[in-house]
Amino acid sequence: SSDYIVKYYDHNIMSVVVISAVAFKNAKQFEQAKDAYLKEAEYHTENKALFHAAKAYEQAGMMLKDMKKMPEAIQLIEKASIMYVENGTSGTAGMALDRAGKLIEPIDLEKAVDLYQKAASVFENEDRLRQAAELLGKASRLLVRLRRLDEAAVSLQKEKNMYKEIENYPTCFKKTIAQVLVHLHRGDFVAADKCVRESYSLPGFSGSEDCVSMETLLAAFDEQDEDVVSRVCNSPLLKYMDNDYAKLAISLKVPGGGGGKKKKPPVAPQGGSAGPTPAEEDDDYEGGLC
Repeated sequence: SSDYIVKYYDHNIMSVVVISAVAFKNAKQFEQAKDAYLKEAEYHTENKALFHAAKAYEQAGMMLKDMKKMPEAIQLIEKASIMYVENGTSGTAGMALDRAGKLIEPIDLEKAVDLYQKAASVFENEDRLRQAAELLGKASRLLVRLRRLDEAAVSLQKEKNMYKEIENYPTCFKKTIAQVLVHLHRGDFVAADKCVRESYSLPGFSGSEDCVSMETLLAAFDEQDEDVVSRVCNSPLLKYMDNDYAKLAISLKVPGGGGGKKKKPPVAPQGGSAGPTPAEEDDDYEGGLC
């Protein structure tokens, strides 16, 4: 029939386009390769073959990347990710968004955050919490680098909740340290303290190196003991964290310190004590922002 002839003709034409796209790509003729992939994507879209259309859009995006046209490349990869989701292949969408984030990160941190958060959301909707948490971790670090600390605090809490749900407790401990550093830089001691106290419910946290270090840091910060704050923040535990958090640790200063140091008197005043212990302070910090 005539319909069969038209479909056969279109199929042959598309086969030529696909072969041409690969040939142009291998010859590093990226403009022509991009155009060929876009034609392939349009053909598959018209024929409701969304997965193949998405792959073609993603390939066109990669050609734009090779042409150093990064914003346009990211736009096509995002379009591909939407089609992957519509096709029911959300995992592929999440991976595409992650790749796009890595591509744009060196030149646009704000866009990279957006892409990592979108990728995390895709994986979270699929109940793939490990991948979602890892992508949120990328977003959290970039938010710290951008000094968007309020958003970083929210992102870290979400990360920590995911790791808790999949019972990756050691990573929860590290997220607690990151939370404390972010909250102290935000000027919110109450929230920092609450993050540590809430972590006591995590198996293995109480008495761990991470726990003792944070208890020591918070006590010293509260007492304005700059020597102890500096010692904790320059310890290997904090110095060898992800670079963005290590920088927070190294740059942490006690409020009103002015380069000096304040310590509680070694002898308690008569009828009192040198100061409340963290346990005694619990009620004062109930209802923190963590």
